[in-house]
Amino acid sequence: MNKSSIAARLAREELIDMVPYQSARRLQAADKNGAETDVETGAKNNAKVWLNANEAPGPGIYQLTGDSINRYPDFQPEQLLNAYADYCRLPVENILATRGADEGIELLIRTFCKAYKDNILICPPTYGMYAISAENHGAGIVKVPLVNNELDLDGLAQQVGNTKLVFLCSPGNPTGNLLPLAQIEATLELFGQSAVVVVDEAYIEFCPQGSVSNLLSNHPNLVIVRTLSKAFALAGLRCGFTLASTEIITLLSKVIAPYPVPGPVADIAARALEKQALTQMSVRVQENNILRAELSSWLAEQSWCKQVFKSDANFVLFQTPDKDFIFDALTDAGILIRDQSKQLQLDNCLRISIGSARELNLVKQVIDQAFSQALSQPEPKQEPKQEPKQEQQQTLSEN
Repeated sequence: MNKSSIAARLAREELIDMVPYQSARRLQAADKNGAETDVETGAKNNAKVWLNANEAPGPGIYQLTGDSINRYPDFQPEQLLNAYADYCRLPVENILATRGADEGIELLIRTFCKAYKDNILICPPTYGMYAISAENHGAGIVKVPLVNNELDLDGLAQQVGNTKLVFLCSPGNPTGNLLPLAQIEATLELFGQSAVVVVDEAYIEFCPQGSVSNLLSNHPNLVIVRTLSKAFALAGLRCGFTLASTEIITLLSKVIAPYPVPGPVADIAARALEKQALTQMSVRVQENNILRAELSSWLAEQSWCKQVFKSDANFVLFQTPDKDFIFDALTDAGILIRDQSKQLQLDNCLRISIGSARELNLVKQVIDQAFSQALSQPEPKQEPKQEPKQEQQQTLSEN
């Protein structure tokens, strides 16, 4: 940005050089010819297999109507809230519909954190939008890293009184594993009088037994954010929910936009929560979990794979010293996965979303072929080293 422009001169200082959240679609911006351009490398490709955004595979089949689209939608569409209340088994008064779980995260920060005064707490490696939303609002960020992908309760205890919001991702992204229920309960107790504990359950449909929704009645400082983007295969719809006490829902309702859920979004989302659609979602989850187990087993058998992380979600994270080689081979074949190696504790880690069986078989084939070709190529001949002349050696030693 031109730092002499009026925008730069009037904007908050920290926004000028801030790097925005790099979503899968933002990393690959389409050019005029329909090819994809990687904004980090500038490379172009015609990617057709998207395994980098944890989306559900296959086409979405939904019908839209234009009924009453000339009217503003209800602030909180009754049909949608009733449908989700039936699904999550909570009263409507404990639910707020939002534009994806991301809006719920942002609302919580705007509601509970005073800009340039209050902090949020995160446990990296974790979902990047917690920190980005905090930076956008001017809130500070306290980090208590995970230990072996579990919470550091001693580290959390040291931050009591130093944060207004504690963000826990379970199952974690990009790690993939559920946090132990006992650790979440311990965190709720630690911050019972000083902070709101937000449990991000974006992937909970893949392991419903791990939900903490049953703790809401006993812990007024607990908030849960959810989405229809993953197991419900509605990433393009941008519909999420915040579950909390009536007091917190009332506060968030004062901050949220006047018409947060568009009418067509509410209609489609409500249909996705009907009995038949829920059955389809359950089948989708079962297929995902089978494919995830198969992919994890295959990765664990590969000599180039150092570690496969336990996953309760719709992706698998793994570590390999051949990270760049594998990533480039897949990209060249039009298959996009996510490089997570810039995250804390995740050196040389890649993440593969669970796509269709065909897509995952293609991933395996491309990687196998890339290694086979690399091994079959003869090593380049090395020229014999020439001893430097005495005169050159003397010059080098002087330098």
